[in-house]
Amino acid sequence: MSEHHHNHDDQQAPAHPVTASEWDELYSTADRLWTDNVNPAVIAEITGVTPGSAFDLGCGEGADARWLAAQGWSVVGADISEVALDRARAIDSRGTIAWTAFDVTADSFDRQYDLVTASYFHIASDDEATFHKLADAVAPGGTLLVVMHDPEGMRAHGRDPEGFIWADDMVRMLGDGWTVVTNDNRERGIPAGGGHHVNDVVLRMVRN
Repeated sequence: MSEHHHNHDDQQAPAHPVTASEWDELYSTADRLWTDNVNPAVIAEITGVTPGSAFDLGCGEGADARWLAAQGWSVVGADISEVALDRARAIDSRGTIAWTAFDVTADSFDRQYDLVTASYFHIASDDEATFHKLADAVAPGGTLLVVMHDPEGMRAHGRDPEGFIWADDMVRMLGDGWTVVTNDNRERGIPAGGGHHVNDVVLRMVRN
């Protein structure tokens, strides 16, 4: 998902939503919670990759999913929030993207995909099973793209970086069956989150 339109001057970061109802409540606070801009890391990493089937986890209002579809991918846009999905459907009136309610901690993938993306879906350090579920949804020869706030950005969002699985952890967890294409901490290009969110951790791996 992409980042906020709105600047936040509050010194105290709000509790981060987790459940479907909490995400629905967050989306209800604004007509458009995220920008229309596709995530710069998605453009940088996926441009030139041969299109196939794609699963965009945490698609929000759908900016990344719409960009992927425009590049020729057959896209499932999945999110825990029905409010977000309703907005995505309204924007994508052509019906070219399968918008799907999905909670990766509880629901199962229906198949494997040539591309699985997870932008700003941060997995708790004690939840390796969820990460393995995400990786298992990638078809042989397919791509896993994970984009995270860097640790400083996490702290700006009021979250302790120690509590999450990071790119190096993911590489270790997946082992020899995968090839690391990108493991980088880079400038986002479009600062967001009231200017706090400047750098991203970007991990792209290909399943052997």
